[in-house]
Amino acid sequence: MTTQQPRPAMTMREIREALGHVQPGIPEPTVQPTGYVISCLPEGHIDRWTFTVQVKYAGRDRWTVQHSIRHYGTDNTWSYEPDHGEDDAAEAAWRAEHTFDHDTALRLAKQLAPTLTYRGRSVADALAGSTA
Repeated sequence: MTTQQPRPAMTMREIREALGHVQPGIPEPTVQPTGYVISCLPEGHIDRWTFTVQVKYAGRDRWTVQHSIRHYGTDNTWSYEPDHGEDDAAEAAWRAEHTFDHDTALRLAKQLAPTLTYRGRSVADALAGSTA
């Protein structure tokens, strides 16, 4: 008399393939959020993008905090990304000083958004002016 060995449980992927929900051998797509828009001005306001901070995914679980083309750094100042040329070490050092974990980047962006200025105008000035 032969006893049948129990089969190991099927993985969710195997179940979905058996049901025809996914094609065997083709990986499922992944979804990667890549950015946030943080602004005190409402959507549609004519000056919204002038007074907006963006948090952008920089890879390897790191995020940048940007206002236009300026990057916020761990030294609490804005700076432009320099041309690193072929100097990989300098680029890596600069990136380390201008990227944050997800939660820190969002916290900083929320703190910075109300403080933005452009040509002497503040967020409050923009809000007091015309809206689209």
